Amino acid sequence: MAEENKKRIPLWLYPETIKKTDELFPKDNCKSRSEFIEKAIHFYSGYITSGENNKYLPSAITSTLSGIVESSENRIARLLFKLAVEMSMMMNVLASTVEIDETLLQKLRGKCINDVKKTIGSVTFEEAVKYQKGK
Repeated sequence: MAEENKKRIPLWLYPETIKKTDELFPKDNCKSRSEFIEKAIHFYSGYITSGENNKYLPSAITSTLSGIVESSENRIARLLFKLAVEMSMMMNVLASTVEIDETLLQKLRGKCINDVKKTIGSVTFEEAVKYQKGK
């Protein structure tokens, strides 16, 4: 397409459309109205033919969803890191004050793994207190 010569054609547009084009083409990093209109035509052509050819729409949706997932993933990763730091602090404070033998610690780990599996991760502090008090 780059090797082809462009052709000049008459184009009739409403004044509001021209105004909107002039406002938007710099925001889309276009150098001219013509470039903006050409990009718009390619976009709209892809949209119309997406029913016939499933290339266009899925790639537009995929790129949008990728951005959303990536930003969510980064946010969750930051929150998990903060949570891990807080848990590490709590475990170190607790470990410095409690004496527990290795066997009991291993049994407790097994019980906790089973609890988390059974409840799909929603173990509450209240449940842990009841267990520790033998209720």
